[in-house]
Amino acid sequence: MENKLMLMIPGPTPVPEAALLALAKHPIGHRTGEFSSMMGEVTENLKWLHQTTNDVLMLNVSGTGAVEAGIINFLSPGDRILVGNNGKFGERWVEVGEAFGLNVEVVTAEWGKPLDPSKFGEILAADSKKEIKAVVITHSETSTGVINDLAAINSHVKAHGEALIIVDAVTSLGAYNVAVDELGLDIVASGSQKGYMIPPGLGFVSVSAKAWEAYKTAKLPKFYLDLGKYRKSTAKNTTPFTPPVNLIVALHTTLGMMKREGLESIFARHERQKNATRAAMKALNLPLFAPDEWASPAITAVSVPGMEADKIRSLMKKRFDIALAGGQDHLTNKIFRIGHLGFVSDRDILSCVSALEVVLGELGYENFIPGAGVAAAVKVFTTI
Repeated sequence: MENKLMLMIPGPTPVPEAALLALAKHPIGHRTGEFSSMMGEVTENLKWLHQTTNDVLMLNVSGTGAVEAGIINFLSPGDRILVGNNGKFGERWVEVGEAFGLNVEVVTAEWGKPLDPSKFGEILAADSKKEIKAVVITHSETSTGVINDLAAINSHVKAHGEALIIVDAVTSLGAYNVAVDELGLDIVASGSQKGYMIPPGLGFVSVSAKAWEAYKTAKLPKFYLDLGKYRKSTAKNTTPFTPPVNLIVALHTTLGMMKREGLESIFARHERQKNATRAAMKALNLPLFAPDEWASPAITAVSVPGMEADKIRSLMKKRFDIALAGGQDHLTNKIFRIGHLGFVSDRDILSCVSALEVVLGELGYENFIPGAGVAAAVKVFTTI
C-alpha cells in the first residue's frame, strides 16, 4: 500500500498533518509585516520551549550547523576546549573543533556508555590558569541511545567559573527537560527535524549573556553563521538572510501544538514511550545497547547477537513500511534503533513492536514468546 510509511527513526521524525498543510501554503514574503508578526510569535515560543529568557536564534542549517555555529561564534584559534565523545556525534564535535584550529582535549567513554562527569571535574579542577574556554557535550547521543548527565557535567563547568558549556541537544530538546535558565546553560543547539516535528532545514541556538561576552573577543572566522547578525535581526522579528519561509510557518504550527500539550506532558510522553519500547525489547530477549538509567527518551538502540540488524530493518520496511535506523560505523549491521521522538504516539509504539515480532519470527529468531513484546509495552501504557 502506498503512502503508509511510518518513520520510527531519530530524524527526520513524523510531521503532523497540520504542519504538512502549513508547508503546502503559498510562500509569503520574508520582509513583510505578516512574516515579522509570525517570527515574533515563533521566537517567544522557542524561548518557552527552551525555558529561557536568553536569545534563541534560528539558522538555515541542520543540527550539525547549529552546533558548529555554537562553537565558532565564541572561541578563537588555539583555544583549549574539552569535548565529550561517547558516540558518533561526540566524535563529530571533536572533528569540528580540530577543523577550526582549536586545542581539543577529549573525554571519552565506550559507545553505549555515558560520559563520566567526574572526568570532566578532574580536568576542570586542575585548570588553575583557566585555560579551558569551553566544554562541548552531546546530551542525547543519537548513535547509541545514551543520554549523558548534563546536570552533573554542567556543575563542574560552573565550578570552573570561566568555561562555557556548549550543548548538542539535537535529540533531547523537545523530548527531555532541558531547563536552560535553571541550569545556566550557555549555548544549546538543536534541529528542526527532531522534537520540533517539522522537516530538516532549521537549526536553533540559544545563547546566554556570558556567551555573548565571549562573542565580543572570539576570532574564529564566520559569516553566514555569525550569530551576531541573527541576534540583531531576531530583535526586529526578521532574519539576516533569506529563510525557509514555509518551514517557519510549519514551526509556528508545531510550537503551538507543543504549547497546548504542555512541557510536562511532552516529557512524560517521551519517557513513557521509552519505557514501553525498552520493556518490549527485554520481553523479546533482545539486548539493549544503553543502560536503563542512562537511556535516551528519544531513541532505543537494540543489539541483535547472531542476527543481521539490517535484515530486520529491511524486512520491517518491506513488510510493514516501517523505517528503523541502523547502526553507525563499527555498529553497522549490529544494532537497530527505534525512534520515539516528536510526533510519535503510544499507538505507534504498539504497531512497531507487533510488526517487529512478525519480522523476528520470519527471520527465524525463536528466543521469544509471540506477543510478549506487545504485552510488555501494553503493561507500561496501562500503569500510567
